[in-house]
Amino acid sequence: MSKEYNVAILGATGAVGTRMIQQLEQSTIPVKSLKLLASSRSAGKQLQFKGQPITVEEATPDSFAGIDLVLSSAGGSVSKKLLPEAVKRGAVCVDNTSAFRMEPDVPLVVPEVNEAALKNHHGIVANPNCSTIQMVVALEPIRKAFGLKQVIVSTYQAASGAGQSALNELKQEAQDYLDGKDIQDDAEILPTKGDKKHYPLAFNLLPQIDVFEDNGYTHEEWKMIHETKKIMLGDMNAKYIKVTATCVRVPVPIAHGETVYFTVDDPSVTVDQLREALKGAPGVVLQDNPAHQVYPQPLNAVGKRDTFVGRLRADEENPGSFNMWVVADNLLKGAAWNTVENAECLVKDNLI
Repeated sequence: MSKEYNVAILGATGAVGTRMIQQLEQSTIPVKSLKLLASSRSAGKQLQFKGQPITVEEATPDSFAGIDLVLSSAGGSVSKKLLPEAVKRGAVCVDNTSAFRMEPDVPLVVPEVNEAALKNHHGIVANPNCSTIQMVVALEPIRKAFGLKQVIVSTYQAASGAGQSALNELKQEAQDYLDGKDIQDDAEILPTKGDKKHYPLAFNLLPQIDVFEDNGYTHEEWKMIHETKKIMLGDMNAKYIKVTATCVRVPVPIAHGETVYFTVDDPSVTVDQLREALKGAPGVVLQDNPAHQVYPQPLNAVGKRDTFVGRLRADEENPGSFNMWVVADNLLKGAAWNTVENAECLVKDNLI
């Protein structure tokens, strides 16, 4: 008889947490019991798992007694406080916050790219940033086949990447704008709660995600640069692949888009060779037929686990350099599904 696991979801009532429940239902993980954990504000709510109601409990260190596996998306400060307590009590945790991503002894894992890193866990596995995940899924088959020297990415990130409250703010602004109202006063969250000024996203673009660093990059851009290096090369400061990013919040509810410009090691590589590398690659769906206007769109990616790639074309001025357009559901592949997929791999490889 195969082993069954006592599972807890931390942050179960949030936009990602509710999707974790759904992804866990559809996963291959044999769940013996499920505990749903959240803040005291959400304790007492009831959510469904496989048709059965489960009452949400307030998360405390003792909540993890007897738990084998924790899936977490409750915010970085909560993860830092509670996940070490879960590990002390024998659990393995997959965390969808930034709390542990850059810790040298914590694997940062996208299963399609670096599943083997899971074996090095010491109780905690980190989920990368949503925008990083979809980009490396699309780039990895190319890197494996032809090498990779440089990546220049510009993101078009959905409001839901900043949480349910940001998505609600966008909807309110859009309605007020259509009703002829001034939407400046609606903005209380975006571009980021952690900064002094707030601007409306509806009918607007915000070239700021997270706070600014001293060098003029936002922390989101910093994350994309260094997470890509850690995932692909095992070192957040690796020099071989050069990465730079510009991250923009756009008035789309769910699913991020990215323009990815990249340079491979072999300047003789053709677009047809890149398409062949992407066809059938794990987690990738190629939607690339410009003659028939076939290309990825956020609206069509919502609710899907895949990463969609299109608009693949050569930079005709620079041999070996190419452009592509990458889209994925930031709440699924960028968060809930990548977390559960990591957990599936931990179970498959007997690492729990």
